[in-house]
Amino acid sequence: MKIKIKDIDVNYIQYGEGKDILLLHGWGQNIEMMKMLGDPFSDRYRITILDLPGFGLSSEPKEDWDIGKYSDFLEEFVKELNIKKPIVIGHSFGGRLAIRYSSNHSVEKVVLFGAPCIRVEQKLPFYVKVLKTLKKLPFMDKFGEYMKKYIGSRDYKAASPVMRQTLVNVVNEDLSSFARQIEEPTLLIWGTNDTEAPISEARDLEKLMVDAALIELPGTHYAYIENLGRVISILDNFF
Repeated sequence: MKIKIKDIDVNYIQYGEGKDILLLHGWGQNIEMMKMLGDPFSDRYRITILDLPGFGLSSEPKEDWDIGKYSDFLEEFVKELNIKKPIVIGHSFGGRLAIRYSSNHSVEKVVLFGAPCIRVEQKLPFYVKVLKTLKKLPFMDKFGEYMKKYIGSRDYKAASPVMRQTLVNVVNEDLSSFARQIEEPTLLIWGTNDTEAPISEARDLEKLMVDAALIELPGTHYAYIENLGRVISILDNFF
């Protein structure tokens, strides 16, 4: 199904009946990455999953966004679809969005999978520092395009210019203050071998939230898929 929000064509699916569950996928992903979590509950809940702007079959924003703009977009989306006080579930980037949105909107509960929200300064490799310094020199503007091919994450390299800047905006924002504002029960489900959102960040996040519990599972950034049966059972008990 399609709906237009903020001049963006948004692809989404909605099925089932009952209280609302809203599922938010990670960066570079789409509806299919979250549908496996919605299907088991569609007999008791109304499931809504969307391709977030810039991903899947949804169009990109006209300009770069940050988490705040994604949250504003989600507010309009929820209103248009008459979603009431949902259980919000987010993975990675979708988890960041879940934190930002849930901090000042009415939600029932929150579930976060591998959702880094506490910004941690990382030391840059020496060669990256050198290249960044060279780029600042006169007549080196074109060098920036060369750098993009060799520096940065896989997600950054694969993104369009608008989404590249959006990614930079997203990862550079510390959401700790928003996480503290969430009073609803929150479940953190994390892979112990997650290298994109280390388990240490999950433990810090649990401490700063009002009502949060951390469940550590064997696995990577996609531990919710690697332990799908167990995760569904955990969610069933949490709901």
